[in-house]
Amino acid sequence: MQFPRVKAVITAAGKNQRSLPLQTFVDRDGVTKSALAILAGEILAAGISEIAVIVHPGDEAAYAAAVGPLARQMRFLPQPEPLGYGHAVHCAAEFTGDAPFLLMVGDHLYTSRTDVSCAAQLLAVAASAKCPVSAVQATHESKLPYYGCIGGRRVQGAERLYEVETVIEKPTPTEAEQKLVVPGLRAGNYLCFFGMHVLTPSVMRTLAGILENGSADLSAALAENARRERYLACEIQGRRHDLDLHYGLLTTQLALALAGKDREEVLTLLVEQLAQSQA
Repeated sequence: MQFPRVKAVITAAGKNQRSLPLQTFVDRDGVTKSALAILAGEILAAGISEIAVIVHPGDEAAYAAAVGPLARQMRFLPQPEPLGYGHAVHCAAEFTGDAPFLLMVGDHLYTSRTDVSCAAQLLAVAASAKCPVSAVQATHESKLPYYGCIGGRRVQGAERLYEVETVIEKPTPTEAEQKLVVPGLRAGNYLCFFGMHVLTPSVMRTLAGILENGSADLSAALAENARRERYLACEIQGRRHDLDLHYGLLTTQLALALAGKDREEVLTLLVEQLAQSQA
């Protein structure tokens, strides 16, 4: 896998998520930006210069306006029909060609617990392993209805790295307990997708085959590829922030603020607000 050629794809065409990448936040540097601009900035800072955004037809202009000058390094590709998330990813097949690609979802933002961004962490792991890698996060079973989930085993001698054996989209707690338990995790916790993957052209070929039968699910394609080739999952040192959750916009803004240069000011404001609410 030749990572100097890596591209990036952001999916943003979902009926219930298409407005979320246009929401504005005060980023860690104290500047107001759209969620899409924050994502694009993280991708560009990780060394990727070509980005495609999969959008609902007619949303191209709004998305280009939301990123301002960054639009010069982005292509906005419509998903003509709502045939599933896998279909949205496959809409970028011509764009990615024979290159590996970083796949991100447009309704998540990220904060890293290190000086290296979450995207850069994942790219480094994929470049070293020379195979597809999905970012995962230990997630309580109460959140299983929101995410795809993997089962597998730890890679010997590698911290936070797993050989993927099974992928299930939004499993039930019973299904997860039967098929997705990973040794070493706390009881009731599973490795759920982080909204970020580094994938190879083989995934696009698998999606093309699935699409012959109608809609396509990315988790099904990843599960099929796991049976054919080495596929890893990596626990990223950071947190995903899902804009689509209840209070997702609020908690994401707080996370960005507390991870940024205005942390002390924000903490002071929070303490003052708590004190006033108790008065």
